[in-house]
Amino acid sequence: MTLDSTTAQDQMIRTRPEQKLVERDKEMIPTVLIRAMFILCLCILIIVSYARLTDRPLSAMPPSEAEVPIVTERTVRIFGELDGSARVMGVDGSVIATFASDEGGFIAGVYRVLERERGAVGLEASEPIRVVRFADGRIGLRDEFTDFRAELVGFGADNEAAFARLLEE
Repeated sequence: MTLDSTTAQDQMIRTRPEQKLVERDKEMIPTVLIRAMFILCLCILIIVSYARLTDRPLSAMPPSEAEVPIVTERTVRIFGELDGSARVMGVDGSVIATFASDEGGFIAGVYRVLERERGAVGLEASEPIRVVRFADGRIGLRDEFTDFRAELVGFGADNEAAFARLLEE
């Protein structure tokens, strides 16, 4: 009898912690939260499907070149280093600007983006790219080789100013 009662006690001790773990796991993520998450995903899917099926126009896109004309444009070659330094040259080989590692990080980052974009089509990253200023004051990059476009206003005033400097020199 002692052996049976000891076995029963051991089994009860083992099931209590397991039951506590199961109860704790149920409490960690409430069922209401999981249902709300699935409802949110379903709503997003419905909204996106409606927008695609009705050909709703994109509303967060900047105006095109046809809507806002380019007032200033310069074609440059960008050379960036991993330490953040960068050099910008004209298509004729003249040096337009040289940036030290503490001030050329964004331009060197743009070089790395061009390296990736152009590498996908078998071109060198240092091929010419157009820096453009639009009539509304925006500054952007246009790559004729890969159709890469970047509106620099989204990267902060300092980064946009670095490219604006290239248009003035």
